[in-house]
Amino acid sequence: MAFLRGQIRKALSGFYYVYLDGETYQTRGRGNFRNRNITPLVGDEVIFESTNLTDGYLLEVLPRHNELVRPPVANVDLGVIVMSMVEPNFSYNLLDRFLVTLEDKGIQPVIYLTKADLLDGTEPVKVAEAKAMYQEIGYPVIVSTNEESNQAIHELSQYFPEQLTVFMGQSGAGKSTLLNKISPDLQLATGVISESLGRGKHTTRHVELIPLFDGLVADTPGFSSIDFLEMDAVDLPKQFPEFVEASRKCKFRECMHYKEPKCEVKKQVEEGTIAQSRYENYLQFLMEIENRRPIYKKKKE
Repeated sequence: MAFLRGQIRKALSGFYYVYLDGETYQTRGRGNFRNRNITPLVGDEVIFESTNLTDGYLLEVLPRHNELVRPPVANVDLGVIVMSMVEPNFSYNLLDRFLVTLEDKGIQPVIYLTKADLLDGTEPVKVAEAKAMYQEIGYPVIVSTNEESNQAIHELSQYFPEQLTVFMGQSGAGKSTLLNKISPDLQLATGVISESLGRGKHTTRHVELIPLFDGLVADTPGFSSIDFLEMDAVDLPKQFPEFVEASRKCKFRECMHYKEPKCEVKKQVEEGTIAQSRYENYLQFLMEIENRRPIYKKKKE
């Protein structure tokens, strides 16, 4: 039997649906995957065998570029961070958490700001300021209003070709609504914001990759909050592109931009070249990582 190479496009109830040359093969994982502690993910490139479209077996999961936990997807190229300007209110802290996580995974971020037309001018965060700040760092920022949502979606879809894209962002920011507008065929369940909790209800289940605009888009919006369970403190400064640029002039090679003397990052924060909010969030994330309880894995009996 010939070995085939394809990509997992959907995982459901123990079956893995592998795409190859216009056909989708229903496969199961070999029992030794569990023994080897391997969990195939949507987005994985795999070697499989099959005599027909419904009775295949996964033989090998090929090395991944990266993987996400929520949603469980591998080999992600692009992360669209959907942030609302109001209801829920915009959060620099949460946006920076998403950006740091994507940088750490080697995923290109695109920032998509929703509900910009609902601002009444009294909000502490102005759209133009947020857009300018992140574009200065080098991140694409797309602003969507009700009147210009089609234009914003067109702008966003330019990033999709040849990429595997995942959506993430605040609960209640409109991730599922946005995905439905991009592809009405998806018919994603959109959650109503729970007013008592102020959080969006979870409305998503398994993950499937949908071909869109010559690329693939995960039909399941990702996490709405992030903690840094996997990252080491020494890696955190490397996830802030403007810190990396400035750190070339720091006195110490492994400068953590905290208490060290002659730190270029702190100097640029004082001068206003690096945004104060970014630096404050960096210090908060650093404290979270350093105060994190160690994770002890149980020994196997």
